[in-house]
Amino acid sequence: MKKKQTNNDSHHLKRGLTNRHVQMIALGGAIGTGLFLGSGESIHYAGPSILLGYFITGIICFWMMRAMGEMMMTDINFHSFVEVIHRYWSYRASYVIGWAYWASWIAIAMAELTAMGVYIKLWLPRCPQWLPGLIAIAILLCVNLITVKAFGEVEFWFALIKIVAIIALILIGIFLMVFHYHTSAGVATPANLVDHGGFFATSGLDILRSLPMVVFAFAGIEMVGMTSAETQDPKEVMPKAINDIPIRILIFYIGSLAVIMSIYPWNMLNAHTSPFVMVFKDIGISGAANIVNFVVLTAAASSCNSALYTTGRMLAGLTYTSRHSAIRMISHISRSQVPTLAIILSAILITLSSFLNYLVPGKAFSLISSVATTSFLFIWGAIIITHLKFRKKYPKKSSFRMPLSPLSDYIVLAFFAFVAFTMLLRKGTFISLAVTLLWMLFLTLNSRHHKDIRVKK
Repeated sequence: MKKKQTNNDSHHLKRGLTNRHVQMIALGGAIGTGLFLGSGESIHYAGPSILLGYFITGIICFWMMRAMGEMMMTDINFHSFVEVIHRYWSYRASYVIGWAYWASWIAIAMAELTAMGVYIKLWLPRCPQWLPGLIAIAILLCVNLITVKAFGEVEFWFALIKIVAIIALILIGIFLMVFHYHTSAGVATPANLVDHGGFFATSGLDILRSLPMVVFAFAGIEMVGMTSAETQDPKEVMPKAINDIPIRILIFYIGSLAVIMSIYPWNMLNAHTSPFVMVFKDIGISGAANIVNFVVLTAAASSCNSALYTTGRMLAGLTYTSRHSAIRMISHISRSQVPTLAIILSAILITLSSFLNYLVPGKAFSLISSVATTSFLFIWGAIIITHLKFRKKYPKKSSFRMPLSPLSDYIVLAFFAFVAFTMLLRKGTFISLAVTLLWMLFLTLNSRHHKDIRVKK
């Protein structure tokens, strides 16, 4: 007898995301505000060798995504990678990772919402810092409550703005190098990559210190794994989105940073100034700061849009099996086939950042954000551990196999452990790692008081 579906059944999610939506979501997840604003700092620490850091991290992230993709393709109705962890590892592991992931996106969105208030002051210096974020979250909430296609469409255009900005920088850089343009720092030439102390110009310790910044620039890349249950033809679209990751990283990260360090010697870049602003200004674009400010504003809005989508789906999944009917209601799927209440609750928590700006000191708020980012090491690591368990139990189940597994699985885990070690080298990252470990320990202990009541098929 066929089981009657209820309104809060996850199968009521609509497959409204097309190939172009998923491709741009994958791109948006890999490109954040850090590339536009924080790349100067990472270059300052590592010099030209930062390119090698992005290349290696790109391979690691590709393997991690292939591991996730292989497992998700075994059942196109998987709602998220946390459901994969539940099926192939354990309920307790999925509980810990699910809540850690939800909390991380809440904190990241809070930080982006706060940043929007700072960015807008370039144009409206008297505007209250809390107001732009409040307006943005209200608009994005409405978008996410309409349909999943509305979310995908908005994210498509947000990602396109970032891509256009990066491509413009690369094309301008190539033009400057071809014509040996004289910048404020000398002649634009690829030789600048090695003529100022060599490719490994900084000390080995400085290169290691920069590694966490490189790795955490990719936070959000796994978000494509949240879209499978709402994607049209996921068997074709998801593998393509994952397989294109190396090309995106090569073009958008390595390409843009190589161009920047070819135009300006790495040791002449200001760690606290956006290299994008410097390049656009040097060719005579008077509104360079305004252009980049617009791009980072849309990047921050994109992050908040992704956070509402992700936290809404994740919260719905986490509350779906609760013993309490009131909590189960959070997972209710609306007539427009979105988890309305879960999205609204997540939006309310994100909006609290407006008040946290007044209640919590700046350093404490920064710590919350850095802990959220550091949590991705454990989240990504859990995906790999789950994959090892999956391959051991089902060695021939998937047609979308992770390359070189299980060797690649162990390499990825070793890399994440090494990044955690490098976080001990700086006071700020050391504190973040310590607090993250305590946070994960709290979730692990708390998971002992929760049992899986899901009916086994």
